Amino acid sequence: MAVAVLSDIHSNYIALERCIEHVLSKGIKTFIFLGDYVGELAYPDKTMKKIYELSADYECYFIKGNKEDYWINYQNNRFVPLDNDSTTGCLLYAYKHLSERDMDFFKELPISQNITIGNMSQITICHGSPYKTNQKLLPDDEKTFEIMERMDSSLILCGHTHIQGKIENKGKIVLNAGSVGLPMYSGGKSQFLLLHEVDNQWKEEFVSLEYDLESAIKDIHTSGLDNHAPYWCMVTENLLRKGNVSHSMVLERAMSLCNDETGNCIWPNVPEKYWKQAVEEII
Repeated sequence: MAVAVLSDIHSNYIALERCIEHVLSKGIKTFIFLGDYVGELAYPDKTMKKIYELSADYECYFIKGNKEDYWINYQNNRFVPLDNDSTTGCLLYAYKHLSERDMDFFKELPISQNITIGNMSQITICHGSPYKTNQKLLPDDEKTFEIMERMDSSLILCGHTHIQGKIENKGKIVLNAGSVGLPMYSGGKSQFLLLHEVDNQWKEEFVSLEYDLESAIKDIHTSGLDNHAPYWCMVTENLLRKGNVSHSMVLERAMSLCNDETGNCIWPNVPEKYWKQAVEEII
């Protein structure tokens, strides 16, 4: 028995299709999805269509990521993204391409879930942490160890950081599946996790796959997405190819530049000139 664990697709339907193709070729028919289904890349409807098709034919488990919170907050008037804006333009673009079915799907997703597959022991699945979608489970971090100790499950699956990895502490394990759509430090490959049953224990296999990333980049431009969030999309393109600079790194620098000049920079109000400076400095 084996299970595929996929996280942080971020609308990269091309990478998603490649990963699913690989999984099915191995005869694996159980999927765990750890959130952040759309955002950053073009044509989010294609990603959601693939997810619905897969869930109709195979056993699938889903939980919510922090991106899903943006769409829900926007619909509930708790957040107002702007167009032609590198800070929130991608969020607005994605939201405008979501259907009522998509929003209903997101609203029903739990932050975390305890699942049991076959006769194996319980697994806790989450995006950031079992308590918050945007909380990071990090190596050598006391807060992470505290969370692990509080869990009944000995295995926790997460994403959010876009970096594959394994954390062990006092007999418990955290496995980060990495990112299907925008992985860090992957050499331009899509990444996910396979769990294999070995002697009644889960054995992890971190997978990295080549895919047509140039087509994913081309979509950013042919869709016009880069006009909605110019500098954010520059970071996306760099991240797809090189995987060494995240959006949060550039955003943090842009906000620092803004704060140095204005004395008060509060997200999401980050003028484009600071994005331009930050991008030129970092990438």
